[in-house]
Amino acid sequence: MKQKLFVLTLLAASSAMAQDFPSKAINITVPNPPGGMNQLHAQPLSNALEKLTSQPAPVVNRPGAVAAAGTAYVVNQPPDGHSWLVTTANLHLALEKDKLYGTKTPYSLDQIAFVALMSSDPLVMGVHPALPVKSVKELIALAKSRPNELVFSSSGPYGITHTPVVMFLDASKTKMRHLPTTGGGPAITQALGGHSQLTGGGPATMAPHGKSGKLRLLATWGDKPHPAVPELPTFKSLGMNIEAYLWVGLFTSAAVPEATLTKVRDLARRAVADAQFQKTLVNAQVVPQYRDAAAFKQFFEADHKRMASAIKSIGKI
Repeated sequence: MKQKLFVLTLLAASSAMAQDFPSKAINITVPNPPGGMNQLHAQPLSNALEKLTSQPAPVVNRPGAVAAAGTAYVVNQPPDGHSWLVTTANLHLALEKDKLYGTKTPYSLDQIAFVALMSSDPLVMGVHPALPVKSVKELIALAKSRPNELVFSSSGPYGITHTPVVMFLDASKTKMRHLPTTGGGPAITQALGGHSQLTGGGPATMAPHGKSGKLRLLATWGDKPHPAVPELPTFKSLGMNIEAYLWVGLFTSAAVPEATLTKVRDLARRAVADAQFQKTLVNAQVVPQYRDAAAFKQFFEADHKRMASAIKSIGKI
């Protein structure tokens, strides 16, 4: 009887918590330094939440350990739905990298609840204009004639712009040398300066360099053309079954009670639909793409599987 009363008390407390949500500030953690795609989404999300709830929604940057530190912080907060995480594929890339080296990541996927996908732009491949290629077919032919001579730059080992190029190299049976940098911006800078011949990045950062002629854009890793670069073929349309996305999603702790989690997801849906949120992304040439928790989880699992395979192919560096 006592056990039954205890369970009923917990359920009643959970229901009361859900009814009161949000009862205080919603803290949005970005597990990276200021700037970049996560920040681009987190700030207008904060503004939309404050309008909807009349509660503060501060954005706090908690960088460290390739985004693992900020992620671990959120999953260890009180499970009341007021701690949100805005992050990218680094969420599972860190897990796969640590698995490869036999080290422990400070969080696990079962500690994380899916809230919503906010955008998922495909990565875009660009080459330095001095490289004598104007198509993916020509790039593959050149790479095969000069194995391990061409250099590609990335945001860092096992990162979001390293793994897609490895997918391409494996699919095309070509070899290139890797120039890792400290982020997506520096990787593009290396290609602009001719220190690397090839790199990948999001449409928002690659499209302006393609239009100026500073880079020659060849293809995207998407499943369909992207509005920022509609003229580019996808690798899939060229017969290469590879995909990679610079996506940004919203998460919270899996310990949040289901009733509260339902409120969190509904609030996120309304915030992402906010006109100013949508306008901010579109102005940055990012396509808003809301997916609810179930659809996001399905997308995430497919992305995780692709990236895990690429990291396994890379092996220890």
